[in-house]
Amino acid sequence: MTINEIQDEIIEDFELFDDWEGKYEYIIDLGKKLPELAEEHKQDENIIKGCQSVVWLHAYEEGGKVFYEADSQAIIVKGLVSMLTKVLSGQPAEEIMKADLYFIDKVGLASHLAQTRSNGLVAMLKQMKNYALAFTSKEATTK
Repeated sequence: MTINEIQDEIIEDFELFDDWEGKYEYIIDLGKKLPELAEEHKQDENIIKGCQSVVWLHAYEEGGKVFYEADSQAIIVKGLVSMLTKVLSGQPAEEIMKADLYFIDKVGLASHLAQTRSNGLVAMLKQMKNYALAFTSKEATTK
């Protein structure tokens, strides 16, 4: 699936809820379903700067695509990073770097998250795009 197809799927999922209480419960549920991050990746160098909660993000490239694994101690944040990994993981680095993640506004996250969580979401996305850029640069130097 493309990045936009996955975003559209998330938007449809959020349309099933009438209020933000239900949407928050859904985000928490997504966080609970996020696969456990291996302890070896819970290192200081994998902590995202700019997040109030501790968020670990590990990225690797395989077959020309970038994959992300993440975890957080905060359950809502874990749900947020789960959505970002769902949208971007398994995509080509070039697509990740140019992706417009419109689902964040469409589902209302931008307007319903506390400022610190919004800032953290931006920091997570920025780090994911930085990893994609790094993999693109690495690929360019090996050619």
